[in-house]
Amino acid sequence: MFQTKFQGPLFTAYYSVGSRPLDNWAVHQCKEGEMQQVLDEEIKSNVLQIQSPNVNACYITSPLNSKSSLGVRLPIMTLLVKNLGQFFTFEITILDSENIRRRLRVSNYHTSKKLSTFMVTMPICLNEDWNHLNVKLAEITSKSFNTTYVETVRVQVHANCRLRRIYFSDQMYRDDELPNDYRMLGTKDARGKSKSTLKKKAVTVDKKSTGDRL
Repeated sequence: MFQTKFQGPLFTAYYSVGSRPLDNWAVHQCKEGEMQQVLDEEIKSNVLQIQSPNVNACYITSPLNSKSSLGVRLPIMTLLVKNLGQFFTFEITILDSENIRRRLRVSNYHTSKKLSTFMVTMPICLNEDWNHLNVKLAEITSKSFNTTYVETVRVQVHANCRLRRIYFSDQMYRDDELPNDYRMLGTKDARGKSKSTLKKKAVTVDKKSTGDRL
């Protein structure tokens, strides 16, 4: 899907601002579920709210074609999501050096890591309100399957959350190294600063600028 597009050092797969943010996403909504654009009071921006008592049945997924691949090769995926105080999960399908598709599932209702041949399930503890979740795809692939990460095939975000942005990066960046609209929460202080230039040197993530890091 994005194999031929320039991807680095930052590449956005979803952004809630705009007239058609779900253009490249399929929407799966159950009868009890709710999926809508809402104005978040904290960050003063439109975001996608996904809510349902049935977490697995209500989600968005990309690409639209189940046989296609996102083709994103950047090794770190970041989600800007708001904790709604309910069960929440997301899933990433990757392709590795053995040409095998593996799934990485992250949730706040699992208490321990579980590993099988084709899937790893990992728990996460969300902070209150907005979280900056960094998923180290290459590192997880290496440690879990003893193979090398090649590309991200699919991303699936389930209830329950508010979603601001999903983006990929070539390395970890601090909040003050990112462009304004990529920064944590899009806070007033961040918006007031000038747009940062991404540094080539590897950096250590500032705990104050992130939620949980995987």
